[in-house]
Amino acid sequence: MTDTTSPALRTALAYYQAWTSHDLDKAMSYIADDIVCDAPAGRLEGADAYRGFLGPFVQILTGATMIAAFGDDQTALVMYDTQTMPVTSAPGAECVTVRDGKITYSRFVFDRAPFGAARTAAS
Repeated sequence: MTDTTSPALRTALAYYQAWTSHDLDKAMSYIADDIVCDAPAGRLEGADAYRGFLGPFVQILTGATMIAAFGDDQTALVMYDTQTMPVTSAPGAECVTVRDGKITYSRFVFDRAPFGAARTAAS
């Protein structure tokens, strides 16, 4: 379900569309210079750190399916399942704070287990 009357959700969906289309530069245009992202591997601060985090994932991405998306004036939650070169299903979700059309904060969660299993199978 998506309700694009939410300003935060419009930004989150545009960002999702950009990175799932392999357009890292466009995706980064929705990211604030001073973004803070809490991810499973730890906290990232600043757009350069965020690009370094997102870029390698975009390179291995082969597909994405939206599960659900909701939002209000400042917050949006987007849940999706991604397909990557190493794994066929890697579900994730982002809860973002948006100000002036830019994502300023992201709480990013994803299932790391499929990637661990793929690494184990490859070795």
